[in-house]
Amino acid sequence: MPELPAVGITPDSRLADVLERWPGMEEVLVEVSPHFRALRNPVLRRTVAKVATIRQAATVSGVPLGALIARLRASAGLEPLAVEDGPPSQGERPAWANKGAVTRSLDVRAAVEAGEHPVARVMGDLSLLAGGQVYELVTAFVPAPLVDMTRQRGFRAFSAVEPDGTVTTYFRRTESDLPATS
Repeated sequence: MPELPAVGITPDSRLADVLERWPGMEEVLVEVSPHFRALRNPVLRRTVAKVATIRQAATVSGVPLGALIARLRASAGLEPLAVEDGPPSQGERPAWANKGAVTRSLDVRAAVEAGEHPVARVMGDLSLLAGGQVYELVTAFVPAPLVDMTRQRGFRAFSAVEPDGTVTTYFRRTESDLPATS
């Protein structure tokens, strides 16, 4: 069993750790939001749940962070924890985050629904981007863990929920973000 801090469930707790420590928590998550049904997929459970935090899960599901933490902690029999509600704001849409600037695009909705985990393909595509080029990823949810991972690797990212409910995430690497060559 993973060692979790004494407070047990925090915004930065990993989903997999919480699910392992409290096996009935999967049903609680599904009651909170249908988005969490994806945790029943063994591939996503072994991959995404291991890296995704509760904070990221709240963003993906559209459930306010404070409400999600409160529900999980109550279900686990833990004391309430004060948590600032709401996902971090992305700010205004950058000028580069638009369909006209896209040089490569990938729609992973069907692949994810079929149980695939396309992170390797997305990261491979992103590694081919030249400075200033924009990559478009279409999903059914905000891919918060992927966005965090790409930002750590020097990409800019912006997610927009489209009128039909799909999420378009734009990634861009600027010239200053390119790896140095010898």
